[in-house]
Amino acid sequence: MKIAIYGGSFNPIHIGHLSLADDVATTLNYDKILFVPTFIPPHKQFLASVSPTSRMAMLEAAIADNDRFEIEPCEVQRGGISYTIDTVKFLMKKYEGKLEGKLGLILGQEIAAEFGKWKSPDEVVELCDIIIGRRKSLNDRRAVALNKPRGDYVGGVDASGNFMDIDKSFKWPHVLFNNFIVPVSSSEVRARIAGGFGWRYLVPPAVYEYIVSNRLYGYKQ
Repeated sequence: MKIAIYGGSFNPIHIGHLSLADDVATTLNYDKILFVPTFIPPHKQFLASVSPTSRMAMLEAAIADNDRFEIEPCEVQRGGISYTIDTVKFLMKKYEGKLEGKLGLILGQEIAAEFGKWKSPDEVVELCDIIIGRRKSLNDRRAVALNKPRGDYVGGVDASGNFMDIDKSFKWPHVLFNNFIVPVSSSEVRARIAGGFGWRYLVPPAVYEYIVSNRLYGYKQ
């Protein structure tokens, strides 16, 4: 069985997360994508106003209709700061005798840029096949200067308009995945909810209902 890990805070999970996971599973022929929600991410500021229980519930609701998607709760159950190397070793043991090849490890472009700061990055690469998913940058003014269509622009383009320089700067073996880009982030979803802007179709219907019912992220209506 080919398995890929997709870690993150998923605060909340949105259509961009799901699109990338589906693209990886379908294009790279993974039998299972394990969504691994972090308890406390070590290298990013984290909004802790929504409990791990709520994040897990939203994730479960979002993937309920896809047999290839599954939640792996080990980091939430472990508590404390989450380190990918510990999760990788845990999953290798859990699926011992069932894995085909290495575990896949899905990284967003902005996460990949911080990979060198991770705990034991060389060991992670030794144990996993790294898959880097492209992410659009909404703030880089070079998109305008290069006259790039917003839907096709990816942060990190060079002066020639090449879509990504991380393929040169990321020194470890990896697959630079040509995924369809859905320009949504969890922080944007949270900001739109708190600001009273439209956000309903940026998350799966079940996640929308959960956020509304529980009045998360400053929802007021």
